[in-house]
Amino acid sequence: MGAIARNIANKITTSGVFTSGAITNSSVTGITVLANASDGITFISSQTASNSASISFTSGLTSTYKAYKFVFSNIKPVNDDVYFTFNMSTDGGSNYNVTKTTTIFRAYHDEADTGTSLGFNTGNQLSQSTAFQALMTSTGNGADESGAGSLTLFNPSSTTYVKHFISTTHSYFANDYAVVHYVAGYGNTTSAINALQFKFATGNISAGTIYLYGIK
Repeated sequence: MGAIARNIANKITTSGVFTSGAITNSSVTGITVLANASDGITFISSQTASNSASISFTSGLTSTYKAYKFVFSNIKPVNDDVYFTFNMSTDGGSNYNVTKTTTIFRAYHDEADTGTSLGFNTGNQLSQSTAFQALMTSTGNGADESGAGSLTLFNPSSTTYVKHFISTTHSYFANDYAVVHYVAGYGNTTSAINALQFKFATGNISAGTIYLYGIK
């Protein structure tokens, strides 16, 4: 393994990310550095729910970054057995109704070790629909139950291409299952996406934080 010189210690951010000038061929041995390497991920904002109807990000999605990542931490519903969903906006959050086509598959395993599955979740896929897209299904509201994961939106400011997104989440299913969800699709619009909203299909968000990062 290559040895890192002491002189780059001050070029590491508090979140553990190397700054663009931190790595050079003289400071790290045995590693080839890409000529155009730059800072990887930048924190933009976060919002924490407290019995909130929804969480909306109406600023921060600009042409500054080519991708934006939303990270969900301990998202918990007020109601039991509900879906965590999202939608996009092209008008700054006045309407969340972007037309989407998506695909989903999931795997699950229960605590009793009696039920497992891997397959498409066709019931929650969208086909040219403006409905909110499910990212986690049947999340429980027990004292120790919640969900976590991320959603990456690519090049939302483009006025040429549709808007691709990929999400991976894990939730503590209402019936004591571990469930991982893989959701991907595109917003079928060439207008810029400038706001996103997250909410449960029914009931409020009891707790949890969503972080927004920009990725170069």
